[in-house]
Amino acid sequence: MSSTAVPLPRSPGWIRPLGRSGLQVSAICAGGGVLGSVPQIFGYEVTADAASELLAALFESPISFLDTANGYSGGESERRIGAALRTRGGVPDDFVIATKVDGQAGDYSGQRVRASIAESADRLGMESFPLLHLHDPEYYPEVDFFAPGGAVEALVAAREEGCVQHLGIATGSIELAHRFLDTGQFEVLLMHSRYTLLDRSADELYDRAAAEGVGIVNAAVLGAGVLSRPQQDHSLYGYLPIEEGVLAAARRMEEAASAEGIPLSTLAIQFSLRDPRITSTAVGFSKQSRIEQTLTALNTDVPKQLWDCLEELVPPQEDWLH
Repeated sequence: MSSTAVPLPRSPGWIRPLGRSGLQVSAICAGGGVLGSVPQIFGYEVTADAASELLAALFESPISFLDTANGYSGGESERRIGAALRTRGGVPDDFVIATKVDGQAGDYSGQRVRASIAESADRLGMESFPLLHLHDPEYYPEVDFFAPGGAVEALVAAREEGCVQHLGIATGSIELAHRFLDTGQFEVLLMHSRYTLLDRSADELYDRAAAEGVGIVNAAVLGAGVLSRPQQDHSLYGYLPIEEGVLAAARRMEEAASAEGIPLSTLAIQFSLRDPRITSTAVGFSKQSRIEQTLTALNTDVPKQLWDCLEELVPPQEDWLH
């Protein structure tokens, strides 16, 4: 797909500054979680050949931002991306590849952070990362990330050594996100599942991040299928058991969207893109055709009355993830 195949949104712009980091990224970020194949979460397999074809198309598309993680599918996401980069001859010009450091077997020490960086560098074939996130700290409640010699100190050292250019925090915990932003060391916030058509938990956090010049990447806006296939059975939303009211709201939203002839998934993505605080919206692609479908959907005209209707259908705050 050529860079001119699909008209892109003009406002607030397709290529955007990622907060104060100085990085420039596309309004859509390709999420790498599905690339390594995670059928237990997404409900389907993604073969190595399909991932290779998708990545080749992605590197030729207008999307210039790809996010992955050390721990996705035991490193398989990074391995597949690294193979695609070697086939292509390196990272495309003006393309940002971000990854995340992951704990292992309960270990999120400074030593583990350094090991995670080395593992990702080997798989991806990259000597330095333009953006590196600390991933899912909420799953390690016993770890003091801020202690001397701990994870935050190791990340800052990696940046000083040139292994990393910019640091981000990737989490689903609003409380922890605030704590990491309090350090002043993190220039990017990747939050999943807390700012969607169904959940506004991250609203105040996003206000703070935007005011401080922190770039915001809004992830999991489709709720792992809840907002793209709401009529199916779903047991999870935001990787937690789904509230009955949340699923019921998604189904009512789909009825409203169908009445206007617009897929609910299109509205879920546009909801995130139209928020001026959000730099980039992470969307997982499992097949090549989904790239152009998603880009085309960005230009769908949505009547104001539909947005107003969806707002009235948002579940009550007690059903949000927080």
